[in-house]
Amino acid sequence: MSRRRYERPPNHVIVLYGATGDLAKRKILPGLFHLSTVGLLPRGYRIVGVSRGTLSDDEMRSTASLALQLFGRKPMPKTARENFLRRVYGANHDAVADVVGRAERDIGGRPRRLFHLAIPPAAFESVVEDLAASGLSKRARVIVEKPFGWDVASARHLNRVLHSAFPERDVFRIDHFLGKESVENILALRFANGLFEPVWNRDHIDHVQIDVPETLSIEGRAGFYEGTGAFRDMVVTHLFQVLGFVAMEPPTMLDPKSLRIEKNKVFEAIKPIDPSKVVRGQYEGYRTSQGVARRSQTETFVALEAQVDNWRWAGVPFYLRTGKSLAESRQSIALVFREPPLRMFRLARGTRTAQRPNELMVDFRDPGSISAHFLAKQPGPALDLEEGEMRFNYGEAQATAQLEAYERLLYDAMMGDQTLFTDAEGIERLWELSEPLLKSPPKLHTYKPGTWGPSAAQKLVSPRHWCLPDNC
Repeated sequence: MSRRRYERPPNHVIVLYGATGDLAKRKILPGLFHLSTVGLLPRGYRIVGVSRGTLSDDEMRSTASLALQLFGRKPMPKTARENFLRRVYGANHDAVADVVGRAERDIGGRPRRLFHLAIPPAAFESVVEDLAASGLSKRARVIVEKPFGWDVASARHLNRVLHSAFPERDVFRIDHFLGKESVENILALRFANGLFEPVWNRDHIDHVQIDVPETLSIEGRAGFYEGTGAFRDMVVTHLFQVLGFVAMEPPTMLDPKSLRIEKNKVFEAIKPIDPSKVVRGQYEGYRTSQGVARRSQTETFVALEAQVDNWRWAGVPFYLRTGKSLAESRQSIALVFREPPLRMFRLARGTRTAQRPNELMVDFRDPGSISAHFLAKQPGPALDLEEGEMRFNYGEAQATAQLEAYERLLYDAMMGDQTLFTDAEGIERLWELSEPLLKSPPKLHTYKPGTWGPSAAQKLVSPRHWCLPDNC
């Protein structure tokens, strides 16, 4: 893979729309600061924070300083922090061109521009039109946050808007799940190891689960969540993208173009989502949240079965689950293998009557891990079995520069590496296969906060079970 991990990007002016918002404070500004401390920001850079209201340099620096204190990594050397904050400017929407011009003069030469749109999709169009009209879209790339549209028509419209100012090679639709080390390592696990690739198919794998439960509620985000819901917020944006990495065919090369081609082939092979294979839920108390309609039909939980209709995966169900106010917060992928045709061994006393299946489990919460679960002989005179595990933990791995997901993706965007970003073709296809569900959503089940969601989700996978890294 042509990933220039330790090469500095060329000089950049990084323009952050939505600079005073929650995402900028929690992820983007601390991420940029960490990149600067490990030498992965350009030698010449400036950061321009943009807000709809007035935003002076001092106000933006104060916002950035507070974000680093609250959400930045520790320790945080005073000299490094002060050097970073000196390169931060503020601007309102009407003054972006002037402030970018000042930043470029301070750097010198012809630095590249990176526009990060940490704003709602409804605001994309006016911002992109302004960038094109002012000439700022030249020598520039643009990062677009999720959700990218809310159906296939809106996604196509947003792509047309973006392409009016930026060619596809300069558009970076961000999905922070794909920036996680453990998700990208799926490629290495499969294609660098002869142990796994020969069994990565329907002959050996019974089913696949991609599971992202959350304990958090909507946390005051009703204005966003009411018009989105769990399916649009998480499945189209995140879980389908992870499915693409799990199910793709070996690419001809490990470069962005080849990987995107193979991932898009997976999306083309996914059958349109059958609403009868979808469970929608809403936690009790959601409708009493401020900003939520009294009779809201927005789902806070979704579980579904997807089918990848190609030679490798035909007949293997892919189960996807996510939701708010659930029993645990996890992020995992489980590849569950078929059981052997004969059970010749006994289980040891004290073990479960139903043995845990053989499975390969990827836990992609930071720092993440990969584990293989199997049966082995229990020590002693009897030929009885007990469950065993082999595990690789990322937290124990040595790395020159460990980057969080947003940091990795910001760096890749400056380098022009689109490997971990979605393209227009892929995102439009995902909305196409979602159309049956969006047009005819199944009934909404209620569930108690702190549980695993509606009981119908268990019936969806029956006689199988939902598997988590430490509970299957």
